[in-house]
Amino acid sequence: MTDNPHTGSSFDDFLESEGLYTECTAIAIKRVLARQLAEEMKKQNLTKTEMARQMQTSRAQLDRLLDPEKTGVSIETITRAASVVGRQLRIELV
Repeated sequence: MTDNPHTGSSFDDFLESEGLYTECTAIAIKRVLARQLAEEMKKQNLTKTEMARQMQTSRAQLDRLLDPEKTGVSIETITRAASVVGRQLRIELV
């Protein structure tokens, strides 16, 4: 037998017990969104400057949106970015 309190638990349980679950989940979601937006921009040959212009925002705001570590981006901003690249944002609780 082992004295490890995490033996047999899931990684989510471990993150939860360490108080990291919410932060890690937010970063993971943001990384996926940032990657998807960057891929769509590349497919459509959209520069960051043009993307920001079409979103009616600053280039700095777009850089924050595309930075996977910056999780404090509004749903409105993400929705506008998705719209510019012809996509929709879908959020659901599971």
